[in-house]
Amino acid sequence: MDVDAFVLAHRPTWQRLEELVKRRRRLTGAEVDELVDLYQRVSTHLSMVRTASGDSVLVGRLSSLVARARSAVTSAHAPLWSEFVRFWTVSFPVVAYRSWRWWAATALAFFVVTVIIAVWVAGNPEVQATVGTPSEIDQLVNHEFADYYSEHPAGSFALQVWTNNAWVAARCIAFALLLGIPIPYLLFQNAANVGVIAGLMFDAGKGDIMLGLLAPHGLIELTAVFLAGAVGMQLGWSVISPGNRPRLQVLAERGRAVVSVAVGLVAVLLVAGLIEALVTPSPLPTFVRIGIGILAEAGFLAYVIHFGRKAVAANETGDVDDAPDVVPTG
Repeated sequence: MDVDAFVLAHRPTWQRLEELVKRRRRLTGAEVDELVDLYQRVSTHLSMVRTASGDSVLVGRLSSLVARARSAVTSAHAPLWSEFVRFWTVSFPVVAYRSWRWWAATALAFFVVTVIIAVWVAGNPEVQATVGTPSEIDQLVNHEFADYYSEHPAGSFALQVWTNNAWVAARCIAFALLLGIPIPYLLFQNAANVGVIAGLMFDAGKGDIMLGLLAPHGLIELTAVFLAGAVGMQLGWSVISPGNRPRLQVLAERGRAVVSVAVGLVAVLLVAGLIEALVTPSPLPTFVRIGIGILAEAGFLAYVIHFGRKAVAANETGDVDDAPDVVPTG
């Protein structure tokens, strides 16, 4: 190798990379792309010099430049606070918004099953007899159901409720690893439980008490569970029908969407747990407690619609930047 000719030919490239590295925090989008491209090219130059030349000075210079460029490329992440803001204003709401059809279908199916089972139980003494003895049912509808919300201190009850709800949603998320196949059964079990209790309560003339205790926290709580189940089932369907894209790429994208929803629902279910612990058993009038639940639900839906629609308009998907399964490689 003619080292002098090599240096003369590539010096402008090295100088440009040096300039970009020095201005790493003030680069435009195009300049960031240029930085990555030059880093790859100069890395190749370094390999050529090491192989074909014994010029230790040139090797040292290029090694230092490549190391600094690598640092600039691999550490060029947004500040932590920016990532936090992006998650709550883009990543989580856009995934929820794009999944609204699955989300709404899951909710509709859940309520249809709940109503059918409730009507079946309420009008069928034989079915009620399989649920429990008359004394056990009387204890449930007249004491246990209402006492459940006030028998523990609010703080510990909130933690218990949050943990339980998070566990239900977490199972929906975990079942996404099985392509969402077990999720309909899990949701059916929950719908059946709610339907049985509703049938017993309404049959005993306690339906207003049930709705007054469930509505404050149940609206946003069930919404979170529906969303968790929806994205899990959507992941499974995306594997079955990936469209015109590689199946593994679609699976990776949907998998990351499921993770975003899992993280976001931690906060949503915390709100549900606090309402269930602090508002549901409170002495506030029923219409006030239900109103708080409706406001929480409306606030969450408005948040998803506002930020989700805005992100969709900006062609955001909620996926991570430079995901390894879609980065072009040479």
